[in-house]
Amino acid sequence: MKAYRCRVCGNALYFENSVCVSCGTALGYSRSERDIVPVDARGVYVDAEGWVWHVCRNLGLSGCAWLAPLEGGQCFACDLTRTRPADSDTTGLANFLLAERAKRHLTAELDGLGFPVTGKGTDAAHGLAFDLLSSGVSPVTIAHADGVVTIDLAEGDDAHRERVRNELAEPYRTMLGHFRHEVGHYFEWQLVTRSGDPERQARARELFGDETTDYAASVDRHYAEGPLTNWQREFISAYASMHPYEDFAETWAHYLHICDTIETAVEYGLVPAAELVGRARFRDLVTEVWVPLAAALNLVNRSMGKDDLYPFVLADPVLDKLDFVASLRPSATAAR
Repeated sequence: MKAYRCRVCGNALYFENSVCVSCGTALGYSRSERDIVPVDARGVYVDAEGWVWHVCRNLGLSGCAWLAPLEGGQCFACDLTRTRPADSDTTGLANFLLAERAKRHLTAELDGLGFPVTGKGTDAAHGLAFDLLSSGVSPVTIAHADGVVTIDLAEGDDAHRERVRNELAEPYRTMLGHFRHEVGHYFEWQLVTRSGDPERQARARELFGDETTDYAASVDRHYAEGPLTNWQREFISAYASMHPYEDFAETWAHYLHICDTIETAVEYGLVPAAELVGRARFRDLVTEVWVPLAAALNLVNRSMGKDDLYPFVLADPVLDKLDFVASLRPSATAAR
């Protein structure tokens, strides 16, 4: 994430701050400025062009301090949520706060990378929406279909998530990771399947495999027989070996993991900004910047007696896949 500073006193801020702990100034997140800005006692911010913004109405519900265009209204990020827990579902609402936090993080990162985020309120057929559901009420399957991402709010509970992670023998499982993975399915649909670019579609099939392979049969095989033998040679995770759709979504998620962590490292002086300049391919950034950084961060975690921060090995075919995902970024496409 970016390194934020209070515009009033200069104190360090973090992405979820709604108040500066140093000077007490109330704050809001301006999506257009990608910055945390001061708001007045009414929760109002007037930008440089004279537009008036208001702190999102969901500040008390989900901790959202993003700015909304209408007084008493909700912000763009909150508009993306189509379904939330009932007010009577106290457990679901507690985990809803964590899910919304992850969704805001995701939305801000997509904005920073230039990927267009259009809600279903604007484009009902091809827009994006989130159903944040509580499996304490009824069973929930984390999935994507036709632009709707469904998230099980129970994943916000550390004990539940860790139990599932161990059952599935996963090295990594987080709420933010779920959002990144599932939105990967959405962007494959938008940027590859619906692109109208035969060359892009052919390259995707060459790298990830034939997406028309029976998905249900692939899921059944994966859970009955386990991942493909020697999956590490071609895939970023065991789950990615299940089906081409999952391979793309896992690769997309790791692309976001890497971009976000490198941005944070640069913002906080762990990596010189000059290190990011002059590389024609994303895979070069991965091998020359990310791999050494991840190794160092893994050792930092080990120094604290914790598991590796990034417990993955990036084989050469995975680097090609990451390169392809990076090429879908609008600025990268325009440069070609």
